[in-house]
Amino acid sequence: MIAAQKVAAERVAAVLAGRSLAQRRLDDADLSQSDRAAALDLTQGTLRHLGRLRAVVAQMAARPVTDGRVEALLLVALYQLWQTRHAPHAIVDHAVRTVRVLGADGAGGFVNALLRRFLREREPLLQQAGATPEGRWSLPQWWIEKLERQLGPNARPVLAAGLEHPPMSVRVNRRRTSLEAYRARLEAVDIATRLLDNDALLLEQPVPSARLPGFDEGLVSIQDAGAQWAARLLDLHDGQRVLDACAAPGGKTAHMLEIAAVDMLAIDKDEHRLRDIDRLLARLGLEAALRTADAGAVDTWWDGRAFDRILLDAPCSASGIVRRHPDAKWLRRPGDVEVFARQQARLLDALWQVLAPGGTLLYATCSVFAEENRDTVRAFLERHPDARHSEPVQFAGSGGQLLPDQEHDGFYYAPLRKSDR
Repeated sequence: MIAAQKVAAERVAAVLAGRSLAQRRLDDADLSQSDRAAALDLTQGTLRHLGRLRAVVAQMAARPVTDGRVEALLLVALYQLWQTRHAPHAIVDHAVRTVRVLGADGAGGFVNALLRRFLREREPLLQQAGATPEGRWSLPQWWIEKLERQLGPNARPVLAAGLEHPPMSVRVNRRRTSLEAYRARLEAVDIATRLLDNDALLLEQPVPSARLPGFDEGLVSIQDAGAQWAARLLDLHDGQRVLDACAAPGGKTAHMLEIAAVDMLAIDKDEHRLRDIDRLLARLGLEAALRTADAGAVDTWWDGRAFDRILLDAPCSASGIVRRHPDAKWLRRPGDVEVFARQQARLLDALWQVLAPGGTLLYATCSVFAEENRDTVRAFLERHPDARHSEPVQFAGSGGQLLPDQEHDGFYYAPLRKSDR
């Protein structure tokens, strides 16, 4: 437990200091597989409930905790005491030892006293910590207010979903096996699933990838069910020329190639993440042309041949997937949403130039904020009279917005068809 606590505390401290978890991969830590999984769970869980946990610390500490390492370890240990089934005395004992490993030897007594007080006064402390919106929903106040203003009665379930563990879905590689055959293999190893409308398999209980039959052989990939709509909404056919404009981490790229034998160009600004896509495609037995480029700087990468289909999975606030990437909600600032909206408009205008007449550009985000979704598309349509937007029939009445729930994360999809004249 000490190794997992230490790594989790370091990750949480990094986020509190303004750094993204993506900048420090857990895979880089010198941990066993079980400790790595435990550290990831502790990190994600602590950040998911950070608002209430910090409010608990504020109640118990006579003055603000100024050492980021100590504060982060306290938060991790409190999360364990509140949300896990580990023996409380073991959690406290290991936290006191971990604080020394972190190099804050003098804080051991302080950590011990606060954690033991929490065990004595747990319920009133948690109740008081949840008395404010930030404490109850573990989100910044501006974020809560934006959701309530834009989503109305739908805000409450979205706020509640943000405190839950994300669901786990898998996507079967149809080029290597059938949906029915693979589901039978899962049942044979006691992994229960539910088939969703887009053929995503929702697991009743999450499992490590190593437990998925044929994972290393490319029979299956882990991908959120909401993300699995993207490839299906593009109406792909063999022989089409397709662009995945912001391709990393590559799940949607692979899904498109599994659906149809298309001529795929996948580009991304991050060369390291593009290499991850290359490894993913190799595991699945798929091929695509990969290029490091800024999708919005068309003249630096386009060869002049138009695309029949374009997927623009645009950079965004990630407000629809914060239970899966909970560091995002603590790193975002109110003005970031408008910055993303400007980036999205730039990308849409640039990529519209390379779409063939009669072709479709699917605009997608993992956001639930209107500025990045409905408002961005409305402004784009005003600028481009040759574009037509049709709401996906699968999301009738939602305006293309999937809100996070027990089956999937939050996504927005807008198919934009270009006039053939």
